[in-house]
Amino acid sequence: MTRIEHIESTESGTANRAIVIGAGLGGLASAMRLGAKGYKVTVIDKLDVPGGRGSAIWQDGYRFDLGPTIVTVPQLYKELWAACGRDFASDVELKSLDPFYEIRWPDGTKFVAQQDTDKMRAEVAKIEPRDVAGFDKFLKDSERRYWFGFEDLGRRSMHKLWDLIEVLPTFVRLRADRSVYAHVAKRFRNEKLRMAFSFHPLFIGGDPCHVTSMYILVSYLEKEFGVHYAMGGVAGMAQRMAEVIEDQGGTLLMQTEVDEIVVRDGKVRGVRLGSGLELGADVVVSNADVAHTYDSLMRSAPKKRWTPKRLKKTRYSMSLFVWYFGTKGTRGDWADVGHHTILNAPRYTGLLDDIFMKGKLADDMSLYVHRPSVTDPTVAPKGDDTFYVLSPVPHLGHGGVDWKTEEAAYKAKMLKVLEDQLLPGLGSKIVSEKVFTPETFQDRYLSKHGSGFSIEPRIFQSAWFRPHNISEEAEGLYLAGAGTHPGAGVPGVISTAEVLSQLVPDAVK
Repeated sequence: MTRIEHIESTESGTANRAIVIGAGLGGLASAMRLGAKGYKVTVIDKLDVPGGRGSAIWQDGYRFDLGPTIVTVPQLYKELWAACGRDFASDVELKSLDPFYEIRWPDGTKFVAQQDTDKMRAEVAKIEPRDVAGFDKFLKDSERRYWFGFEDLGRRSMHKLWDLIEVLPTFVRLRADRSVYAHVAKRFRNEKLRMAFSFHPLFIGGDPCHVTSMYILVSYLEKEFGVHYAMGGVAGMAQRMAEVIEDQGGTLLMQTEVDEIVVRDGKVRGVRLGSGLELGADVVVSNADVAHTYDSLMRSAPKKRWTPKRLKKTRYSMSLFVWYFGTKGTRGDWADVGHHTILNAPRYTGLLDDIFMKGKLADDMSLYVHRPSVTDPTVAPKGDDTFYVLSPVPHLGHGGVDWKTEEAAYKAKMLKVLEDQLLPGLGSKIVSEKVFTPETFQDRYLSKHGSGFSIEPRIFQSAWFRPHNISEEAEGLYLAGAGTHPGAGVPGVISTAEVLSQLVPDAVK
């Protein structure tokens, strides 16, 4: 990694230079793609390590993976590495997780999600035998949407209005206007199964009751390609990506903030750092939060589409309350708790309404529990555990929650749920901890309203309606990451770099 004192101004000779703002997974993947196209790339990030939301914090011998915890659609990474003349399997070890995760309800009901279709039918039958036929139909629904939504739309640009017009008949035929939850409710009678097959949009910041049903494609994606864990965590994978960039001759400039994207005569000329230093480039890729890019980094440039007024009307994803903690001497404890567990609140759709529509911090909570130490012993000292427990909460734009005063009380509620339903005696075993609130997401990632996943992927905030990978606001400006097409979620973020590489011309030789 390069420090700011070793960087010089580059106001001339910028034709083959590219700057990527943000070393999140989308930014790193974009830098790799640009490096493969012959650009000399500089990646700039305010954090001290690459990875963005996929980075990690090391504390008291524990590694807290901060964001994404799984790898799906591994061929995306293989293709990314291959484009750079590298072998993904040589740099990153993936371990298959099967079962994927266990879902638990307060009454003791359990649902184990796994890759084998017959085993999934058996799980459905345990809860509601009459829903097995609906499950089979749902899988076919999911597959159709995968091939259209992921492999077609998700791997090409949607920046022209005609791109939208030509696919409208398919959107209509697949009922993209229907929400994920509404579609699942057509296939399953049982409310618990409706939850089990509709909650996936929460992993990308969307409300299952309002996000387009195209996102049921996740069920086919999991079944077909499995769910994997990157040994060393996603942060380790991000580090390998950074090494590829440096091997290509690129530079990672960490602990440095971009103050402004420099635009002259409607064309990008580079960036200005917080220090005042200007770095020139004819290609600038922003992997920063979309609202931060257009509202702050392009504050001096006129905007045609993504004006402050437009961004103010945009709906953003929910935020997150995440409690990271390490426990002492517990590796032999809680034997029935695997790598991924989802604990449901007594309510499902009502809780979603509180989070997304009312902006209310409810007393009940649904929790995602990550216990990577059952798979990766490097996350904790020998015999110990590392955990990450996440609760979806309203973003800061709703107002009404003062997290400086609410944090301790909410964490106490979370501890009670964990001790009562999953990890008895937990409180006395915690020896190291860290908490991220929506305010942390706002400050650490410069995320609008502290949203966890940028713009919510509703139907009129997807595809052509989403901020485009090639910006209409300045020539030479491109976008990558969760807020642009094809959207949030790690596969979507990695795909933004693939789409972007189709739009950026090859470097001049």
